[in-house]
Amino acid sequence: MSLTPVILPSNQFDHFYRGGDRIGVLRNGPGGPMRPEEWIGATTTRFGEREMGLSLLPDGEYLREAVAREPERWLGKAHVDAFGTSTEILVKLLDPDQRLPVHFHPNKAFAKKHLALDHGKTEAWIILDAPENAKVGLGFAKQMKKDAIFSMVQAKDSAALLASLNMVSVKPGDAILVPAGTAHAIDAGIFVLELQEPTDLSALLEWEGFAVDGLKDGHLGLGFDVVLDSLNYDQLSSDEISTLVKCSHFTGGEIRSLFTSKADGYFRAEVIPGDGASIDAGFGILLLLEGDGVLTTEKSGAIAVGHGDALVIPYDAGQWSLKGASGILSRPPLPALAALAP
Repeated sequence: MSLTPVILPSNQFDHFYRGGDRIGVLRNGPGGPMRPEEWIGATTTRFGEREMGLSLLPDGEYLREAVAREPERWLGKAHVDAFGTSTEILVKLLDPDQRLPVHFHPNKAFAKKHLALDHGKTEAWIILDAPENAKVGLGFAKQMKKDAIFSMVQAKDSAALLASLNMVSVKPGDAILVPAGTAHAIDAGIFVLELQEPTDLSALLEWEGFAVDGLKDGHLGLGFDVVLDSLNYDQLSSDEISTLVKCSHFTGGEIRSLFTSKADGYFRAEVIPGDGASIDAGFGILLLLEGDGVLTTEKSGAIAVGHGDALVIPYDAGQWSLKGASGILSRPPLPALAALAP
């Protein structure tokens, strides 16, 4: 028999910042107060951990183990030929009750050189909900230098670090690509579906008021002098920001991409409006945001689905369609585009 789409159990766990109640409501999970993230369909662990972060299937097996056992059935031959058993994507829900600290993530080249990893952490945010006048910090508003940023970090000058960023207003439906190396922050109250490369690599520039020791855990074990070499100090202009931000909405209309084309070499996300249109076979992670309905596959029958369900969809299920419910489908990059992504 062909593999079938699987409805995943909740996968919230403790973190260093507050939040998580909206995740609990959406996903029938434990909620907060210190579980502000859910990792959905994750085959990646928390940095330095052996199992934390990994998604379980309903039968108690880790998704990572199931994929490794039958990679072509889960991922497809073209994907396996290009990437091996890596799903090439990590999908999260973020629900912060406090502003996320100014931080950044290294790129592939830095991660390969210093951490012996194949991926950096380019990421993107899909804004599910946000208070009025909500903002995200995205890149430096003017050219910066390493020694100036290092001085701010050492002085624990959160105000100066936050003031150094471009502040971009966001609303539900907006999608923002955050290239690796870009300093960024997220206001409290912004509910995000995040797609990223499959690592947990974060370097903190501030940590005052957060349940983390930045001097110990804020630099990936490399020391700030080294990890700051992976930060992009260039000004991020308004023209460049326009190539990273796309405004849309989650329901109705046709199947459509949520990100600008700059994201295509790292991951893909599409609105699936629930009108029964056919979706090509391929590994994907589907989060349903509205309605109740039926997901019908070409090779493995149909299952009832509804608001708040998160599903992992194997390549082996073939083409599929969704009727009644609607949501967001996250997928890995196409191999040809991934090969060109820095």
